[in-house]
Amino acid sequence: TKERPVKIAPIEFPEPIYSVSIRPLTKTDVDKLGTVLPRITEEDPTLQVRRDTDTSETILSGMGDVHLEVVVDRMQRKFGVGVAAATPKVPYKETIAVPSKADYKHKKQTGGHGQYGHVCFELEPLPRGEGFQFAERVVGGAVPKNYIPAVEKGVQEGKLEGVLARYPVVDVRVTLYDGSSHPVDSSEISFKIAASQALKKGLSQGQPVLLEPIMRLEVIVPEAFIGDIIGDLNTKRAKVLGMTPEGGTQIIEAQVPLAEILRYAIDLRSITQGRGTYKTEFSHYEEVPPHLADKIIAERAAEREKA
Repeated sequence: TKERPVKIAPIEFPEPIYSVSIRPLTKTDVDKLGTVLPRITEEDPTLQVRRDTDTSETILSGMGDVHLEVVVDRMQRKFGVGVAAATPKVPYKETIAVPSKADYKHKKQTGGHGQYGHVCFELEPLPRGEGFQFAERVVGGAVPKNYIPAVEKGVQEGKLEGVLARYPVVDVRVTLYDGSSHPVDSSEISFKIAASQALKKGLSQGQPVLLEPIMRLEVIVPEAFIGDIIGDLNTKRAKVLGMTPEGGTQIIEAQVPLAEILRYAIDLRSITQGRGTYKTEFSHYEEVPPHLADKIIAERAAEREKA
């Protein structure tokens, strides 16, 4: 009855476990994609679409590689939208390992007004997850108060591209402690340029390191496959945190770099004959081992040259 309605528990849809980055093939596809993505996620609640701000990619997530292949094919067949699917990029970050100091003087003399901005920075590494901070302790008006926002703007823009492989800079505190100005030639743009150049200098001198995202991984598999799963995780630089038996299956918990498990749905299916499931969530950022960092930096440089 109206007074006592029947409430039915909603269906709980499984969390997506496999992702691809998608990009439209033509200009027409770009325009259509915005309307098609909401429609396909409405039709299939196991699909998720999100924009990764770190890598500037559109990420389509579903229940496996075959599921997403079918979705991409359907987008072309039913909606006439052509997209290319690829393995998503890993959102690496950069930071420094030791404190450093840097100063930069931006001086340009042209006809009429010139440009002059001079800043001195102290950079120090912060604990993981603290983010990026800007502070100032200028005394005696070495850098006039009205130019400090321009200095901060230069730093905030400069941190978007680090010095190793142009990934965003995190977990660093930059402190403006000194500088100088010119009564005629100083301007906001001069201080902004000086700040971004001083930041680059300071990052280079602070032993810059590459950071990678570490995921918390939970794998549920029949007991017969435990050895194979652990062996596979060891090849993926994983740290196994523990195992819990549960009704003939084992729940394995581990921390593993995101770069190693982008195609884990396929690996797990082949190891367990399709009888294993898993879920992941972001845990924290950690330093990339030096031999892998060199490879990532070289790949990124090649990628940018091509672009």
